[in-house]
Amino acid sequence: MSLYQEYLNEIDERKGQGLHPKPIDGAELLSEIINQIKDVNNEYREDSVKFFIYNTLPGTTSAAGVKAKFLKEIILGEATVAEITPTYAFELLSHMKGGPSIEVLLDLALGNDEAIAKQAAEVLKTQVFLYDADTARLADAFKAGNTIAKDILESYAKAEFFTELPAVAEEIKVVTYIAAEGDISTDLLSPGNQAHSRSDRELHGQCMITPAAQAEIKALQAQHPDASVMLIAEKGTMGVGSSRMSGVNNVALWTGKQASPYVPFVNIAPIVAGTNGISPIFLTTVDVTGGIGIDLKNWKKQVDANGDVVRNEAGDPVLEEVYSVATGTVLTINTKTQKLYNGDQELIDISRSLTPQKMEFIKAGGSYAIVFGKKIQTFAAQTLGVEAPTVFAPSKEISNDGQGLTAVEKIFNNNAVGSTPGKVLHAGSDVRVKVNIVGSQDTTGLMTSQELEAMAATVIAPTVDGAYQSGCHTASVWDKKAQANIPKLMKFMNDFGVITARDPKGEYHAMTDVIHKVLNDITIDEWAIIIGGDSHTRMSKGVAFGADSGTVALALATGEASMPIPESVKVTFKGEMKQHMDFRDVVHATQAQMLKQFDGENVFQGRIIEVHIGTLLADQAFTFTDWTAEMKAKASICISQDDTLIQSLEIAKSRIQIMIEKGMDNKNQVLQGLIDKANKRIEEIKSGAKPALTPDANAKYYAEVVIDLDIIEEPMIADPDVNNVDVSKRYTHDTIRDLTYYGGDKHVDLGFVGSCMVHKDDLKIVSQMLRNVEKANGKVEFKAPLVVAAPTYNIIDELKAEGDWEMLQKYSGFEFSDLLPKSTARTEYENIMYLERPGCNLCMGNQEKAEKGDTVMATSTRLFQGRVVEDRDGKKGESLLASTPVVVLSAILGRIPNIEEYKAAVEGINLTKFKPISMN
Repeated sequence: MSLYQEYLNEIDERKGQGLHPKPIDGAELLSEIINQIKDVNNEYREDSVKFFIYNTLPGTTSAAGVKAKFLKEIILGEATVAEITPTYAFELLSHMKGGPSIEVLLDLALGNDEAIAKQAAEVLKTQVFLYDADTARLADAFKAGNTIAKDILESYAKAEFFTELPAVAEEIKVVTYIAAEGDISTDLLSPGNQAHSRSDRELHGQCMITPAAQAEIKALQAQHPDASVMLIAEKGTMGVGSSRMSGVNNVALWTGKQASPYVPFVNIAPIVAGTNGISPIFLTTVDVTGGIGIDLKNWKKQVDANGDVVRNEAGDPVLEEVYSVATGTVLTINTKTQKLYNGDQELIDISRSLTPQKMEFIKAGGSYAIVFGKKIQTFAAQTLGVEAPTVFAPSKEISNDGQGLTAVEKIFNNNAVGSTPGKVLHAGSDVRVKVNIVGSQDTTGLMTSQELEAMAATVIAPTVDGAYQSGCHTASVWDKKAQANIPKLMKFMNDFGVITARDPKGEYHAMTDVIHKVLNDITIDEWAIIIGGDSHTRMSKGVAFGADSGTVALALATGEASMPIPESVKVTFKGEMKQHMDFRDVVHATQAQMLKQFDGENVFQGRIIEVHIGTLLADQAFTFTDWTAEMKAKASICISQDDTLIQSLEIAKSRIQIMIEKGMDNKNQVLQGLIDKANKRIEEIKSGAKPALTPDANAKYYAEVVIDLDIIEEPMIADPDVNNVDVSKRYTHDTIRDLTYYGGDKHVDLGFVGSCMVHKDDLKIVSQMLRNVEKANGKVEFKAPLVVAAPTYNIIDELKAEGDWEMLQKYSGFEFSDLLPKSTARTEYENIMYLERPGCNLCMGNQEKAEKGDTVMATSTRLFQGRVVEDRDGKKGESLLASTPVVVLSAILGRIPNIEEYKAAVEGINLTKFKPISMN
């Protein structure tokens, strides 16, 4: 059967799902289609022409290479297609973004046919996705006296690719749609259990919110054809949980506009809003697509005659509506006055949503075009020997005399690219920075590869110290979906220059370690900037930003990222941990104490948490920095002591060495280079030449939070509060309760020890608790299933060497097998302990979940609705988050323990401890 026939069969299958033909990315299929176009009598010719024009992916896909070559033949008169004139062929090339299309356009522009060269030059003037090989050709031609090359360079120097674009409309009419009340998780917009379909944009779009919501959005569009639908998180924050490019893609697919008539299902310009604004990493993703994110502030705390906040019986502030955004309300965004209006009534200033930089993103259809455009303008001006005119909004540079630097300000100043030489920058400054480490995870990796193809990138930027492609999100179940997607992803990334969890050649053992743990190990400098395709990219060395798949692609391709320097909140500690407490309890208590100190205001949201826990090694400190995603912080920085940092770097070196010994290093010896950099950093610290990073004593913070360890008396549990009468307060991560609240009788259906929140000591705690119970009762019986997933293979190897893994095996009813991985997801659980393969497992919820309606006690990061457990008729699923000992004991008892039971169970166990620096 020909590839085209297979494609027709696939089209029939998709038609049954209500889907259009899948966009073509393969050269072989498109070559068959071109042959059918050339055969004027071919029965499939008419459809073949349509597929060629409207259904072929651009960029550096192999199909794009074939398409560009055929269009070149048409332009040169070597092939004739009635439906595609040479002029139309140029138009099609103009929508192909880069890669093969740029190569063809340069061939034509620098060729001997003057008329064709001029047409090609006009198209090239609109393109920005040029790389070194492309700009070198232009520069060489200019130096050789080519007038066309000079003409193109002069246009680039003036940034006509941007200035000639249509202006942003002064008024943008929107019609509101409340997608949910309370925080909106990106799981609502792009569910984790549908991660396998993210690279198939139309198919994945079917999972956004609910079919009923999609129908309501379509109805609003029919009623208001001149307005864009604005998705709203009423009384909450939009896009919490992760950056999730697929979530923004889905919103754009349903509410945005098509980026190009020749590229299917790639939409831009979504408009989203929240009463409490947009989650920082999600807002970055909105910028990527040229969208708008608005902080509505349409509810406020009610105050009495004395100016005091009015509270309800639960002690929570009572809110009152400032203005309505009920579904179907027509509003106007005025980009000139930068205000939001209902008719003539001004509602709120939205200037933060329409900064000069954001207006550029909107005009250009996304931030990529601006990033690449600035580079092209700079290149052209330098090549011509002229000064580039000021076209783009100047980067805001804030420098406050006499003010010291926070840790993040120091890192950004150290890594800044293109800022004013010698100028010290403070929070609020717009900075382009060098990125040291990049991480791509496997459920967004295919989208990252598509983004790289779309921006015509073929090799990792040489300035990136190291990059890793994980396999952790698909570790639990090696099903047909994973088998179809993951090998293809690993080959692409491996060829691109990224260290990959799975070897495309099959020579080294698959490493399904949790991505954040690997990134934490390969970060070998606390001055590093890390970009990763997951909101839990929150390393305890350096400053790490969770990002969408596009921003990850941009970091891989350019080695850079652009963002304002965030404000910081300083977190320090006083007092002493109780003997029966675990550091996870301190993490949860930090959130509770912060909210209490600031009367319910989350001062962490959108800012850097600079946490002073320098006595903890990187593995243990990561438990705190990881959780800052749930605190809605933009990122976090761990301030470490010299000797602690040296120990952490030595551990990181040993783990990188294991990766090398497995055969994971590439031809560029990236992993060996990281070890060399770690050795250099260790020597700098030991010699005193460059001590561990610390902020200046006179640094300025948005707020300072002091956590009192003395008042943390009991384990602290993050509760989704699924039955709160105020819907907006469910699933927020802000409800932190002590153990006694549950009275020792709340039923638990399943326990889960795993995710990036745990480290080796957590697995040792499981082993020690089993020994304690065995000693007391003669055996261990579970009254609820206990699922245990070590985050990395290294941890299992270390546990085996130290005798703990044997204890876990003794009481396990299931142990994973690399030789025989599961091919189907588990749907039912017995009251046994399951030793699962290293990876995300239940925390991600994309492959396996708890049984519907279960009450789960977990060490994982997320408690969103439907993430770890879905609802069932008559009972909501709920995932409560706690420390490892609480989870293990809950599974053994089948209920949440009381404080006496808990204390007895952890007696003599080495829990993860922390002492403030002042106590040492």
